Amino acid sequence: MSQKVEKPVLSGQRIKTRKRDEKEKYDPTGFRDAILLGLEKAGNDLDAISKYLDTAGSKLDYRRYGEALFDILIAGGLLIPGGSIAQDGDKLCKTMACVFEQPMDMESMKNYEQVFIKLMRRYKYLEKMFEEEMNKILVFIKGFTPQQRIKLARMTALWISNGSVPPTVLSVLINEHLVKDNLALDFLLEICVTWKNEKGLPSLMTALKRGGIEGRLMEFVPPNKRTEEYFRSVFESVGLADIVKLHKAQASQEAKRDLQQLLIDDLADNRPIKDIVLDLKDMASKYGIPEHDVIGLIWNVVMGQAEWNKKEELVAEQALKHLKIYTPLFGAFTNTARSELSLILKVQEFCYENMNFMKVFQKIVLLFYKKDVISEEVILKWYKEGHSLKGKMLFLDQMKKFIEWLQNAEEESESGEEDD
Repeated sequence: MSQKVEKPVLSGQRIKTRKRDEKEKYDPTGFRDAILLGLEKAGNDLDAISKYLDTAGSKLDYRRYGEALFDILIAGGLLIPGGSIAQDGDKLCKTMACVFEQPMDMESMKNYEQVFIKLMRRYKYLEKMFEEEMNKILVFIKGFTPQQRIKLARMTALWISNGSVPPTVLSVLINEHLVKDNLALDFLLEICVTWKNEKGLPSLMTALKRGGIEGRLMEFVPPNKRTEEYFRSVFESVGLADIVKLHKAQASQEAKRDLQQLLIDDLADNRPIKDIVLDLKDMASKYGIPEHDVIGLIWNVVMGQAEWNKKEELVAEQALKHLKIYTPLFGAFTNTARSELSLILKVQEFCYENMNFMKVFQKIVLLFYKKDVISEEVILKWYKEGHSLKGKMLFLDQMKKFIEWLQNAEEESESGEEDD
């Protein structure tokens, strides 16, 4: 009797995928079409646009399509590389409810600004996306029309001033193809003029500093026009003379840092004093650094070269021995009364801030006097009216006997001249 053999069967667990676990297809065009339809129904009513965007956030995925949303609200449609609007075949998918289609006057710009403010107040996570969007869209300005660039620049000034985006986004304009065609500079000028008119000059200056732009202003100028004269003429022509002053101050600070580093390097290489003097004079002349500023830098570097003894009774001898080496260097940059006075004030400040040097001030001044680095006229001027308030009474008291000696010597000299 035959026995029926059972056929083998597949065993295992069948997993049913839940709908919520299925990965949704990324569909920016579908998102765009839904947004365009809602904006079309809202028409030109900005309140209706804001209400629609508020409610649409609960149905449409702003977290996923934030970039597409801002493309639409700024340019009117989805932007493709280069700054053009994406099309469906021959059909241009675009809304009129965007920055580029607003009137150019500032009242209209500020009215549309509220759409962005209300949207990001409702959906806080969009703030970071908006910053990323601005980093992208500013690179595309070459693909926009001149009018669109002006509108975007004006809105950018408003967005930065109200905190929607940080001023650091402006650094993306320093892009070779934008700088070369003067687009970066024109855009920056429009932002600065708008900001100055709307928020005032102090606010603009603060923003440029906060964004790290004040030290890079010349980088916005095309390379073939990158001169101080052109920079000045361009900014002054649109009423931004204060930006020129800011630029000069920043450039001066950078030049001073370079000069200070040059001195540090020269001293480290043990170069002869006369060669160091030539190096410093060449750089100071090239960058227009005045002598009274150079002497202050020299003092800081020279005093920073030594490790000072912590014992007050020993530091005086050490300081005088150290400074005596560099008196020819100091003397080369005290050719004016202002430079001499600047040096004395530097000595006063240093002795005040370093406790062990409190009693050394008079000895340092006397050394510089004997070595013809500073003159008796300037020392007398410092004593009468040119001193700093830092340690005033202490240092005036230290100098009292020397001042009396100078005055007596001066009187004796005058008396001798009369006798002659």
